[in-house]
Amino acid sequence: MEEFSDGQMNKPVAWQRLGEDFYNGSDVLLLARKLIGMKLVSNPGGKMSGGIITETEAYAGESDRASHAFGGRRTRRTETMYLKGGHAYIYLCYGIHSLFNVVTGQEGLPHAILIRGIVPVEGLANMRERIGREPDLVRDGAGPGKVTRLLGLNCSYDGVDLTNDRLIWIEQSAFTLSESIIGTTKRIGVDYAGEDALLPYRFVADHIAAIREIKMAGLV
Repeated sequence: MEEFSDGQMNKPVAWQRLGEDFYNGSDVLLLARKLIGMKLVSNPGGKMSGGIITETEAYAGESDRASHAFGGRRTRRTETMYLKGGHAYIYLCYGIHSLFNVVTGQEGLPHAILIRGIVPVEGLANMRERIGREPDLVRDGAGPGKVTRLLGLNCSYDGVDLTNDRLIWIEQSAFTLSESIIGTTKRIGVDYAGEDALLPYRFVADHIAAIREIKMAGLV
């Protein structure tokens, strides 16, 4: 558990790692929404960094045409999705970008949540080393490929247990982003999914407003 000063209330913000109870929830949409405002932390090579989650997309498994597991598809890549909730599902997109997802639900239920955006708040020096310059709070965490680049994550971390491992985890605290800055839209880049491409499964905070609230809370 870590503490940061809260600029609004002048009290520390205490962060607690999420446990199995959170990830085992059966409502992937609810969990995707709840992740907004939590902190995604990575520690590859002992170089810790983290960011407040500002954008997620839910993928509802075998019935969701946008999901890798649609129709019960089980391949070497998708097998991770069938693990019990609380594992990392990381895959390569277009042969370039590693995309980080959170597996949720009971074992055998291939639900996943793509983390599409963060605001960097911790380990900025480590992030600078990874991208070769000072992280830009506005641009560098906006997009799933940028998230993994900042956090030093790649497909070798696929299947990591988010509840116990010291490589990747998610933390919650009393800090939240205001409901008024969080919207719901269709997902990005899933036109192949037909009518499922229109489902309101993307949750996104206004990035500039989120940065303002994060700064007011003294988190960066």
